[in-house]
Amino acid sequence: MATDESEPEPFRYEAEVDPGEKRHVRHEIGETYLGDAVEMPVTIINGERDGPRVFMTAAVHGDELNGGKVLQEVADRYAPADVHGTLVLLHVVNVPGYQAQQRYIPIYDQDLNRSFPGKERSNTAERMAHEVYQTFLAQCDLGLDFHTSTRNRTTMYHARADVDEPGVERLVHAFNTNVVLSGEGDAGSLRSVATNNGTPTVTVEMGKAHRFQPALIEKALAGVESVLAEYGVYPEGAVSEPAWHKVMGPSEEKRWLRADTGGLVEMEWGPDPLVEAGDTICTISDHFKDEERIVEAPFTGLIVGVLENPVALPGHPVCHLVRVDTETREQIEREINRGEFDGYRSYGQRWMADDEEAE
Repeated sequence: MATDESEPEPFRYEAEVDPGEKRHVRHEIGETYLGDAVEMPVTIINGERDGPRVFMTAAVHGDELNGGKVLQEVADRYAPADVHGTLVLLHVVNVPGYQAQQRYIPIYDQDLNRSFPGKERSNTAERMAHEVYQTFLAQCDLGLDFHTSTRNRTTMYHARADVDEPGVERLVHAFNTNVVLSGEGDAGSLRSVATNNGTPTVTVEMGKAHRFQPALIEKALAGVESVLAEYGVYPEGAVSEPAWHKVMGPSEEKRWLRADTGGLVEMEWGPDPLVEAGDTICTISDHFKDEERIVEAPFTGLIVGVLENPVALPGHPVCHLVRVDTETREQIEREINRGEFDGYRSYGQRWMADDEEAE
């Protein structure tokens, strides 16, 4: 990792971005059926002083928009005079999915986030992943990859990281989320490939697809500043500490609760996402209300993801629950009693609402 004792160097991709320069570019990562270029918007901020190279990626899944707004604001807020090192911002990685406003690459439904590090001669997703990875990510020292939940679901603001890998624990702690789901990540995911290749990377999960959620975007921007301050990239910033912190390892209990029957789903949990063992999460009933199934919490835990579409088929996930111990529960309860809970609103089905009117 570079230090301030060294002379800053240009960041090279197809051209050079010299120290003290900010450049917005559109980098070709593929072609359309008509042979037109598919171009990814990129901002490179090369600081006047030497330091780490930090990548940030958004819209690896094309309908996940919160991260795109985060990167737009990062690109606007930081100038080369502020930065010790280099910020590499890939605003929309899955350009075809973004244009179609869908999760995967259209036509073949290829998941770009299972295609890294990619191959130069392979299918569309792997070719795109190869270009992105080799041109930008492989040059960097650490990274943040911004995601949201998929359509019809929402997710609590949290991070996913392999804290057993060197350098990752420091990075995820600096990003300042309350909950961290720890594990290697899926094969071919941007996070797992970059981390395994020596670039500590954290996935940030934040809210819903297809929209901006200002409260979560502001929390993510504070997390970015905290990371940049921790690594000396932005010495004027402040390193933040969460009010409480819970790392869920692979051996700790976290479970998607699923519907056993099809029907109409009515969420019953709330007003906050801390539930007791035996609490009703939701009821699932047929259209005649002749049959009703109750989905209960199997243990005391925190709801970190929930179905928003009020219909379900057998096997549909309705709630992602993570177990919390007594100490963590008490910390969460104190934060709830202060009227705050991780920066989002706790209003039952309006949990993580989009605007103040939802209150």
